[in-house]
Formats: sequence, structure tokens, C-alpha cells
Amino acid sequence: MKNKRVDSPAEAVADIADGATVMVAGFGRSGVPEGLTDAVCERGVKGLTVISNNSGTAKTGVARLLLEGCVEKIICSFPRASESGVFKDMFDAGKVDLELVPQGILAERIRAGGSGLAGFLTLTGVGTELAEGKPTMEVGGAEYLLEMGLRADVALIKARQVDGRGNLTYRKAARNFNPIMATAADMVIVQAHEEVPIGALDGEHVVTPGIYVDRYCVFQQEP
Repeated sequence: MKNKRVDSPAEAVADIADGATVMVAGFGRSGVPEGLTDAVCERGVKGLTVISNNSGTAKTGVARLLLEGCVEKIICSFPRASESGVFKDMFDAGKVDLELVPQGILAERIRAGGSGLAGFLTLTGVGTELAEGKPTMEVGGAEYLLEMGLRADVALIKARQVDGRGNLTYRKAARNFNPIMATAADMVIVQAHEEVPIGALDGEHVVTPGIYVDRYCVFQQEP
């Protein structure tokens, strides 16, 4: 069996390259793999396209990636949050590009990417600025937008428990974007709060099967 465990967040992210597309899971502060995002910052990676629900909280997670100059473009639903002004300041200064995606569409684009679907049709955004440049199709007398699936080079995931095969569980709301992002990247890197022996996890409680996970580290950030 392949050994998927590495010793630290720094080792886990060691081969993320400049210019990579990186999914960062989480919703607000819940489920954000801050140990991994901090390690990316400390490596000084540049030119990233980040796919995330929001642009970070305070100066942590995606917000720190922005502050450290790691991010060239962000694809997200909530770029401006009351808890952080980092994105607004950088966007106003022309230091980061934005692709704004409604939250349900963002989740479905990631799910489509993880399911091998090129895209899907939706009524959301028809007739708005979000529709500019996107293909449309008429179905049943209604106009739909074609939204494309999203995939990434790397997904950074936060789990509650992991076993030696990489099977994952999540704690409550931390389950948000983590499971779907784990299906939609070429490399899935996990920050887990706790490692348990193989066989300790009830199969009914495993949310992300280990087949999706390439490597993990144990980093006891608050779950």
C-alpha cells in the first residue's frame, strides 16, 4: 500500500508549482486548511489561480495567500467579506483578477469537474453581467447558460480524521466544499486533525474515500 502520509504541511505542498490552479476548501473559517495555505505562502509560490468559496477571513487562508502575493486570479462567490478587506484592497489596486460565480453554480461546476462532465445548463445569471461571453442554449422555450466544469491541479482539503489509506471524515460544517473539491483535482492534499488506524473508521462515516487522496499530514488546527 502506498504511504500517503508526510511529516508536515511544508512537505505536503512542496511540489505545488508557480501558476498552478489550486482549490482551497472551506466556508468562512470552517473547514479551511490553514496549515496548508500557510505552507504555500512560506514557499513563496506565485501566479496561482485560486478556486474558493470566499477570499479568506482576517489575514488567514486565502486572505494570507493574497497578502503574500501568491494569487494572480481568484474564482469565488464571496470576494468581499466583513471579516477581511484584503481582497478589496488588492482588487482596487489591480493586483488580482476576479471571476465571480454564484455559490450554487460554483459548487455545481466543481461537482461537474469531479464527475467528468464538461458542463451543464442553468437559468442562473441569464440576462445579467455574469452571462457575458458565455454560450447560451434554448430549451423548452427558455434560455439557459452553459457553465463549464471546474478542475484544478491541486485541492487543499481539511479533514477531521484520516486513516492510512487516506479515507476522510469531516467535522460538522467543515464538510462544506471539502468533499467535492477532493474529487476535482489532479492532486489532493489533506490536512487532517487526527490519524486513526486502518479499520477504525466506520465505512458509513467515510465521506471522501482514500482513492481520491494523494497525500496527507496531521496538523492539529482547531477542527
